[in-house]
Amino acid sequence: MRRRRYPSDTTDAEWDLIEALLPPPACEIGRGRPEKHPRREIIDGIRYLVDNGIKWRAMPADFPPWRTIYGFARRWAADGIVSLMRDQLRRAVRIGSGKTPQAGAVIVDSRSVKASETVGRKAAATTRRNRSTAANAISRSTPGA
Repeated sequence: MRRRRYPSDTTDAEWDLIEALLPPPACEIGRGRPEKHPRREIIDGIRYLVDNGIKWRAMPADFPPWRTIYGFARRWAADGIVSLMRDQLRRAVRIGSGKTPQAGAVIVDSRSVKASETVGRKAAATTRRNRSTAANAISRSTPGA
């Protein structure tokens, strides 16, 4: 087990959350050999790479071999494990901060805001219809259009 030395290394609390989201090792379900490196070191290697923006081959020597870390990262991403972890961790953070589990999104542009402040719904619909009709009339009367 390597010593915790990087800011990107998982804390015990983070590891408790992440470990529960990982699939069981292949050797535990009868499909492979025992893993040579602890999964926490694999996760720490992935986090180090993302945090520092390095190339896979530039992984420090105190992590498992870069090919091992890359293999786990690629397999977990292809199996949807990375997305599941991201979604579950985001959900836990949102609930912990008193927000709803799922984020809601609203898109508002400046025209919508201006129209809603000055014009009623019926008038706004009429204005949009008139603009559309006027634009079509102009495009029909333009030579080459």
